[in-house]
Amino acid sequence: MSMNVGSSSGGNADPEPMMEMNMTPLIDVMLVLIIMLIITIPKQMHSVNLNMPVGNPPPPTTPPEVVTIDVDFDGTILWNNTPVPDRATLEAKLGNVAAQAEQPEVHLRPNKLVEYKVVAGVMASAQRLGVTKIGMVGNEQFQ
Repeated sequence: MSMNVGSSSGGNADPEPMMEMNMTPLIDVMLVLIIMLIITIPKQMHSVNLNMPVGNPPPPTTPPEVVTIDVDFDGTILWNNTPVPDRATLEAKLGNVAAQAEQPEVHLRPNKLVEYKVVAGVMASAQRLGVTKIGMVGNEQFQ
C-alpha cells in the first residue's frame, strides 16, 4: 500500500488528486473468487476399475512348480542351484518354461552386490520369451 504525500513547497493549499487506483478491494475480490472456484471443483477420482472374481476360488489341485533363478554377486546365474554357462542356455530354459501350458512360477533371487544390468537382462529375457509368472524373492535385503 502506498500513500501519496504532497510536496511542502508551494503555497497551494489544495491537495492534488490521487492518480493511482486502490488495488486492495480488487485483490480481495479475486481471492474470494479463487476460493469459491477451489471449493466448487469436484475431487478427481483416480481409480482403476477391476473385474474381481465373485465368491471363493476353488482350491488349487496341485501346488505350483517353482523354478528358482539365483544371480550371484559376480553375475553367475544359477537355475535351481545349477550354474547356467551362458545367456543362450538361460534363454533356452526360459523358452521351455514359457512354452508350457501351465507355466511354473519363476522366482528371481538377486544378490545384493550384483550389478543391476545382469538382473535386468534376466528379467528382459523372461519377458521377451513370454514368461508370465515371475517374481522377485528376497527383497528384504535391499531395505
